[in-house]
Amino acid sequence: MVGWIILGIVGLFLAITAVRAAFFTAKEIKAEPLPPEDVDAARAAKRLSEAIRIQTISYPDVEKVDWEEFRRFHAFLEQSYPLIHKTLTREIIGEANLLYRWKGKDSDLPGVGLLSHQDVVPISEGTLQDWEHPPFEGHNDGEFIWGRGAMDMKNHLICVMEAVEDLIAEGYEPARDVYLLFGQDEEVVGAANAGAKQLCKTLKERGVRLDSTIDEGGAMLPLHFKKIINATVAGIGISEKGYADFEIIVNRKGGHSSQPPNHSGLGEIAEVIRALERNQFKAKMMPFLRDILDNAGRRVPYYLRLVTCNLGLLRPVILAAMKRIPPAASLIRTTTAVTQAQGSPAANVLPQKASIVANFRMMPGTKMEDVKRHIKKVSPVKDIEVEVLKYNEASVLSPTEGRSFDCIRHLVEAEHTDAMVVPFLVMGGTDSHFYGPVCDNMYRFSPFLAPVNLLLCTHATNERIPVASLGEAVGFFKRYVRTQAAD
Repeated sequence: MVGWIILGIVGLFLAITAVRAAFFTAKEIKAEPLPPEDVDAARAAKRLSEAIRIQTISYPDVEKVDWEEFRRFHAFLEQSYPLIHKTLTREIIGEANLLYRWKGKDSDLPGVGLLSHQDVVPISEGTLQDWEHPPFEGHNDGEFIWGRGAMDMKNHLICVMEAVEDLIAEGYEPARDVYLLFGQDEEVVGAANAGAKQLCKTLKERGVRLDSTIDEGGAMLPLHFKKIINATVAGIGISEKGYADFEIIVNRKGGHSSQPPNHSGLGEIAEVIRALERNQFKAKMMPFLRDILDNAGRRVPYYLRLVTCNLGLLRPVILAAMKRIPPAASLIRTTTAVTQAQGSPAANVLPQKASIVANFRMMPGTKMEDVKRHIKKVSPVKDIEVEVLKYNEASVLSPTEGRSFDCIRHLVEAEHTDAMVVPFLVMGGTDSHFYGPVCDNMYRFSPFLAPVNLLLCTHATNERIPVASLGEAVGFFKRYVRTQAAD
């Protein structure tokens, strides 16, 4: 009798699942196609190539920064975009941060911020010969523009400037103030006096409130797997993880290695490493991840929707599987990475000070102090010293509904009928998190269509961007400004 009841329950569940899967489909995109924008894509490509040739490299040690290159970049922008420099006010904040203000008809309305950074990362030592084209040549072979900054993020900055220059030429006047905010050192994590921090401080001191900001962090990816899914995924970053470097120290007597204890200081710090790696932060499925899984699950064939329509029930299984895949695990928990270690300066000397550096990327809601407590709690060595070297807290979550988010969604869906627009968590850092004091709606999205393999070239050898993506990006920013700068 019990067996028949169990079979009946299973049968009912399968029947319900079969029906649910049939209706578990993506919503039809009903966005009206937008009229084509008048865009000079060839000019944008030329300007990007020229921008790449200017080596605006940032370093943690500011003494190494060649500020003359940044001044060259400023002169290049002034020469290339005369209407912007005639119509907007421009200020240099700090060493090289740029603040442009396009005064709107009603400056009492909250403004619009378009963020970019001017700096790029250095070329890794010993890799110059691996580049197909020199990294600061800006070579355009008709398919790609090659060079450092092509994807991160002179492409974004140039397309913003192209869009604003075009809008001025067309006679457009914004209702709200529009700010172009270009930092000098986004690539330096935890900079003591970060450029974006200086820019935000300037805005706050002037009583400026921004209705929204748009920055790097998200992208458009073609997701085409035969008989599985066919979509253009547009990820809009609504927050970014925090960053913290901790030095963990064990102090011991030291001495000659011929008379060692059972565990040297280095041996004890190894136990700390083992404990940190074995005691990971708890995994959790945040709303943005449920949105991603739900959106993707509705776009797969029926036989797969028999599974994806039950994602709520499968949550423990999904989390368990994601924890085993490092890129997926980073979406569900604060990550721990032990990256550096130090011990004795000589092979025959016991270390008096053994230390490691551990890097943590914090989920929203986890603070630096939470991580510090976690380190001390899980460590089997109780007299460790724990010092934070540098950190940025995780940014607040921006809303996934409302004027600003809906604007990006609408513009993407109007351009791509197969668009899958999803909120997501940015793994790295951007300048956006500095603007929390003046803005609640901070989004990270670059409207450049590029496959995953090109995104992986960011900060790496042979960084490049498809030439074909530039015109669409300029058009996106023109529409974005018109929509967001309206009253």
